[in-house]
Amino acid sequence: MGLETVLKFELFDLGYKDLTIDNGSISFMGTLNDVIKCNLWCRTAGRVFVEIASFKAMSFDDLFEAVIKVDWSEWLEKDTKVTIDSVNSSNSELFSKSDIQSISKKAIVNYMQKKYKVRQLPETGYHVPIRIIINKNMVSIRLDTSGHGLNKRGYRTRFDAPLRETLAAAIIKLSRWDPKNDVLLDPFCGSGTILIEAAMIANNIAPGLNQSFVSEDWPIFKNSAWEKAKSEARSSITPYPFRIYGSDQNPDILKTARFNLKRANIEGVFVETKPFDQIQSRFEKGKIICNPPYGIRLEEAATTHKLYVTMGHHLRKNFSAWNFYILTGEENFEEYLNKKATKKRKLFNGNIRCDLYQYF
Repeated sequence: MGLETVLKFELFDLGYKDLTIDNGSISFMGTLNDVIKCNLWCRTAGRVFVEIASFKAMSFDDLFEAVIKVDWSEWLEKDTKVTIDSVNSSNSELFSKSDIQSISKKAIVNYMQKKYKVRQLPETGYHVPIRIIINKNMVSIRLDTSGHGLNKRGYRTRFDAPLRETLAAAIIKLSRWDPKNDVLLDPFCGSGTILIEAAMIANNIAPGLNQSFVSEDWPIFKNSAWEKAKSEARSSITPYPFRIYGSDQNPDILKTARFNLKRANIEGVFVETKPFDQIQSRFEKGKIICNPPYGIRLEEAATTHKLYVTMGHHLRKNFSAWNFYILTGEENFEEYLNKKATKKRKLFNGNIRCDLYQYF
């Protein structure tokens, strides 16, 4: 939620124009090759779905009859493992998620039993996870082609960082950071998520290149199509002499950052152990993009508020010509920083309501 515009422009850059934008999602007509392309290249999307049916359902009988009419044989074989992984219902007659889940699965099983003329389905084959969305009694059946959140790029093995990779990429996109002209500094770099995502953008590294997707096993996709797309993505990597720097006062977390940088095959990013009030730069201007501590726990709040005051003094004194993009869940951040943001954008870091404070 809140990043639909960022994803819209990402999809524009990938060549998709006729887009339908909704809260938390964007849809368009496409091919199987587009499914592969979006899984490999979308930096800010959570997952890629294929919608295979849309219908109105006012009762569980309506739901069952509509689901069993879907041509499941196009996607499923006799031994396919089918799971209803997610159900979301709002403003609808059908609201019991467990009942929606069980009745939909029953309808699919009944279809498969009749289609393949078997009494029991082995479900030992490839996995097809399904998401069901119901809004104002309109049901959408979607196949999850990703199988996991696209934020799981594969370079983070220790989850010390609270910032999702997709959100980090989105903030960088919102900052309009230009690798050719802009210095990027993250003074609260933690395990290096913002630094790595920026370097991947600069080097044109596909975010899904080191991921495995559940739909790679689906017979409807040709293995050669996936391998061709990944091969093209590898050949499109273009190393660029960017200027990306990170610092953190915790030397242990910086060990993780260096480890993650190595796993991501990123070179040229410099990180150092340094508290915020000691950071300097030889560059007159650039962009600070960071996710400082929030101080959500009561015992941490006073320390965090003091840090924000220090940030305000230090930024005004030493980085007056720089642009700042600061993500925090602190509602009174501008007061502690003693500077009103040029622009503020509501975002969510997981389940935490945050704002991206932008200072130009």
